[in-house]
Amino acid sequence: MHAHPSGGSTARVLRWSVVATLLFVAIEVVAGLQAHSLALLSDAGHNSTDALALLLAGIANYLETKPANEIKTYGYQRAGVLSAFVNALTLVGVSVWIFYESAVRLRDPQPVHEEIMLAVAGLGLLLNAGIMWALRRARHGDLNVRSAFIHMLGDALGSVAIIAGAIAIRYTGWVQIDPVLSIAIGVLIVWTAWDIIHESLNILLEGLPRGITLQQVVDAMRGVDGVMDVHDLHIWSLGSSTHALSCHVLIEDMPPSASDAILRGVNGMLAERFHISHTTVQFEHASCAVSENGCVIPVAAEEHKGHRH
Repeated sequence: MHAHPSGGSTARVLRWSVVATLLFVAIEVVAGLQAHSLALLSDAGHNSTDALALLLAGIANYLETKPANEIKTYGYQRAGVLSAFVNALTLVGVSVWIFYESAVRLRDPQPVHEEIMLAVAGLGLLLNAGIMWALRRARHGDLNVRSAFIHMLGDALGSVAIIAGAIAIRYTGWVQIDPVLSIAIGVLIVWTAWDIIHESLNILLEGLPRGITLQQVVDAMRGVDGVMDVHDLHIWSLGSSTHALSCHVLIEDMPPSASDAILRGVNGMLAERFHISHTTVQFEHASCAVSENGCVIPVAAEEHKGHRH
């Protein structure tokens, strides 16, 4: 996988985002303690995982640009996927802590300073919106950056909830709004993490890439001139946007030089329709035998492998 032209700018955005997020976590912890706000402390916990997420995303972004070598023959493309998976798991862990603390606070409500909540949440909204804006382009096609983007989106929505809660507490005096907001933030965190867990785990287990069905690929390959049948088809992802395929293709009995046009047709179709650029196609040449009732039966004979990277 080659580095994207914007890889350097993405790395800079991730570095500065880590610094800004850590500073905001410190502010939020101090403010949360002063305001006795579990919502702010919960959001600080969420933001601390965001700092880790951004740090891991930055490391993975660097590793993904490293070329393949004799040991890592496909390079380090799955570093970003592994980073996304770890980030999502940390989000779930933080949510469990938030749910526990919220239950404790609901049983024993404590007064909060809604003015501090409002000011800090407003600052958090500006910070997260700024990071999201900086990552808006790089998130497309990169699961690693998208996981960091979703972290920021969850924080931005959490800040909006805290602002609304602070206003509600100010005018109603109902302090239970604070732990209720914390529970809502926890649910939001789990919801945003689930999609990343599902997709990254699917890639790590070499499952079928999202948006592709096996039958679609089989039908498309059978539609290429010269292809009689397809079997032993396997499709998986090397990284968040790089897919690979291996299969056996049955063609008529012909010399390897004559089958090159079929191989080019198969590879061209796979790249154009399904964005699959790494392929291993093994040809099985068929000879024709006539059965008793006159039907033509293809019989697998010689095998020939074709590769494309």
